[in-house]
Amino acid sequence: MTATDEGMRMATGWDAIVGQADAVAQLQRAAAVDPGSDDEGDRSGAMTHAWLLTGPPGSGRSNLAYAFAAALLSPPSGIDERVATLVEARTHPDLVTLSTEGVLITIAQARSVVQRASLAPSSARYRVIVVEDADRMAERTSNALLKALEEPPPETVWILCAPSEADLLPTIRSRVRTLTLQVPDPREVAQLLVERDGVSPEVAERAAREAQSHIGMARRLATSDEARARRAETLQIAMRVSTAASAVLAAARYVEIATADADALSAEKDEAERAQALHQLGIEPGGTVPPALRRQLKELEDAQKQRAKRGMRDGVDRILVDLLSLYRDILMTQLGVGRELVNEAMRPTVLAAADYLQRAAVIDVLDSIRVARERIEANVPPVLALEAMLVRAARAAQRR
Repeated sequence: MTATDEGMRMATGWDAIVGQADAVAQLQRAAAVDPGSDDEGDRSGAMTHAWLLTGPPGSGRSNLAYAFAAALLSPPSGIDERVATLVEARTHPDLVTLSTEGVLITIAQARSVVQRASLAPSSARYRVIVVEDADRMAERTSNALLKALEEPPPETVWILCAPSEADLLPTIRSRVRTLTLQVPDPREVAQLLVERDGVSPEVAERAAREAQSHIGMARRLATSDEARARRAETLQIAMRVSTAASAVLAAARYVEIATADADALSAEKDEAERAQALHQLGIEPGGTVPPALRRQLKELEDAQKQRAKRGMRDGVDRILVDLLSLYRDILMTQLGVGRELVNEAMRPTVLAAADYLQRAAVIDVLDSIRVARERIEANVPPVLALEAMLVRAARAAQRR
């Protein structure tokens, strides 16, 4: 679940989906078909038993997947409110989820889900399996799903989510129907923030623009002073980098910011998980954990550490996305493209940078940010990837 919703689940239902009218219409037609039906909807190919929802981070892939799941687990006439509540809590007996809060989905997780996928639904029309992070499967793990996708039981539906088709093996892509989501219009995201979170239209508009229509990030920027302050600091740091030494210091600061951001998101969740685990083990708050039960808590702590590692990497990537928006604003200003800036609040800084930076140097920085994102995705230590990127930014500042 990609930084997808930034730890915040939206209401499960079609009304929660922003800017994806075509995809929603197609999935609604599919959900109206009963398993084994011979009606016109089925003959027209509305329904299939393996779907892939692709789209950029923040486009609402997971939200759409669970809205579709709620519709499939409800009667054909529409989403049942009780079913929607169970799907929202991920507790519906016929819903199976496969996601990871670490870096990769393990093959053991995949095999466990495949086993559950073969069972008949207990109370709904379908058994639905949602794979939130299909792009986080290694080749061996993906191959564990192949048989289930090739010959699914007639009442089993797979819904995979990934940024793009290219993130999956060709053998997986050939067995699913792909729906590509669009980047929502910032005005639609802003309207959602106003209606759902009660923020002012001005704050919502700025948050949606600065988040580049990433719904989860827009919500955080609209509702958290700390998130807005962290984002502003990351952009200001980039504008101050002018030497290799300052680049090294800036890289270290970026890692600190990303770590603090991840900690802020996970602290409350970590504590709640530990309290729930202690309750399930029959241990009172503050009580001593018997040696025989310490292994279970150790496994939970290890999982939380993996989540923190992924959260920090996602935080660094978000910083890089914000830097992309800043240097893109600078380049568009240099090219004289008449458009509203993503970072409208930094217009004076953008105009000044557009005046003194060479256009070729700005393009070079944009390329270095792309390379840094690829290196981090390939498990290069974030601080090293950031240092290399910021050194090129420092060179750009010197080529005035």
